[in-house]
This record gives sequence, structure tokens and C-alpha cells, in this order.
Amino acid sequence: MKTDLDHLPDRKRRDLARVVEIIFSEFEDVLALATQKWKRQGRILKVILYGSYARGDWVWDPLGEYFSDYDILVVVNDERLADQVEYWGKADDHLMREYAIAKRLSAPVSLVVHSLQDVNFQLSRGRPFFLDILRDGVALYSLDSQEFVKPSPLDPAEALEEAKVHFAQWFESAGGFLKGAHMMAGQGLHKHAAFMLHQATEHLYHTALLVLTLYSPKSHNLNFLRGRAEDVARDLIPIWPRDSRFSRRCFELLQQAYVKARYSPHYSIRPEELEWISQRVEQLQREVEALCQARLASA
Repeated sequence: MKTDLDHLPDRKRRDLARVVEIIFSEFEDVLALATQKWKRQGRILKVILYGSYARGDWVWDPLGEYFSDYDILVVVNDERLADQVEYWGKADDHLMREYAIAKRLSAPVSLVVHSLQDVNFQLSRGRPFFLDILRDGVALYSLDSQEFVKPSPLDPAEALEEAKVHFAQWFESAGGFLKGAHMMAGQGLHKHAAFMLHQATEHLYHTALLVLTLYSPKSHNLNFLRGRAEDVARDLIPIWPRDSRFSRRCFELLQQAYVKARYSPHYSIRPEELEWISQRVEQLQREVEALCQARLASA
């Protein structure tokens, strides 16, 4: 695996050094008061840059206000430490603040965490997502004694069958949530409709990622899933315009709907916002179906 960042500008290299610093600092804080032996022995084994910044084809579009994420894989020594909510929520929050509030990072950060055992299992099964990381990734930190296994080829027939199963499951469920959203909106239940649209969007991104890469992170965070899917399929980028306050607000309302539309009395969404979001989700549905059908037909 590569270890140099010579293809990146100085600002980007400084950003990534700061990202690694935050990851270690927050992980150490989370484990500082640990009493169980396995937690006290918790270690970060690798921090790997993957995706567009590793490949060198990142997007920097100030006019359209679209910026590729820094995609980071953290590899830990125990599967229990890969729990995104329990052990990595503070790191995610800190990295978000560095970008959105403090402006000390020039791009958002998307963090995925896996144990070394799990990564090696995925490589042994020939999972494309992990093979791509092994091929294109840049190690920002690595314990020399901890190496990945040699990957095995993925059987094309097995991969096709798995992709078909994923498409049937996730695309159908996305369509069900979208129908539910239309029904709720028609009854004036705007908060319920917003939650259903969130679920439709989430399931559509899982559909695209699972069919195209046989992997999707366990997350309800639409910003995160959108970034992953758009890195894999750039045709999805225009679906959510970033160049107006209205479009950004609508996506944020959709993002918040997973929790706030269900539990917060202060969550509010206007009919015109709901209608705009609904149109975008319908477009996403069409694009994801076309991408997936093309992939399944070419396999």
C-alpha cells in the first residue's frame, strides 16, 4: 500500500495530518477510563485514506459548492471497537466541527471503522470495496506488524447473484418508503412524510453501494451515505444541488428527519420543501435503478 501524499497539495496534506491527530486524540479519550482488559488493550492499527483523494480525482467545485470528502478507513484490533456510535461519535463530531465551524479543514471527513479481522475476511472474499482500498489507498498511519492478508478473487457468478439479492431487497424497500411518503404528505402528515423520505433516500443509497461495490456502511447519516455513493457513481452528484440556501436547507431537513421528525416537537417542514425533496428522491430512485440495472446487465 502506498504511503506518500505527493499527489496532494500542501493544504490537503496538512488537513490529513490534522485528521489523524483528531482520530487518535478522540479514540484515546473514549478509552481513557476503560476498566475491561480488552478495552485497555484497544489499538488503532491503521488509518488509511481511500476514495477520490487517494486516487487523485477529487472534485473541488466552489461554484457548485461541491467538495469531495476525505474518505478515511480506521482499522482497530478488536471488532467491538468498531462500533461507530459508541466509540467514534465524538471523533465524527470533532471532524465535522473542524470543517463546518472552525474551518480548519478544507473538506468534510467521512470515517468508516473496521477491525483487522473483518477487513481480512472481506479481502479473503474478494469484496470490491476493500480490494479498491488495498489497491488505491494511502496509509496515513500503520503498525508495521499488522498486515492485510493476500486478497482472493471474487467469483463473478457469486458476485452477480449477491448484487441481485441486494437490489431486490433494498430497491423494493426504498420504493415502499417513497409510496408511504406520498400517502403521508397527502394526508397533511408532513413530519411523517419527511421521515419516510429519509428512509427512502437511505435505502436508495444502500442499494447503489451494495449493487456497485457489495458494501455499504452501517449508517443512517445521509451526508455520509451520499458522499460514499457519489464517489462511486458521479452521476448522482447533481441530484442534490448545493448552490442555493433553499436546496441546502431542504437536504438538511431530510437529514434531520431520521430523529427529529419522529421525536422533536420543534421539527417543522413546509409543504414546498417537502415537495422539492420528494421530487429529488424520485429522481434519485430513477438514477439508482438505471445504474444498478446497467451493472447487473454487464456482469
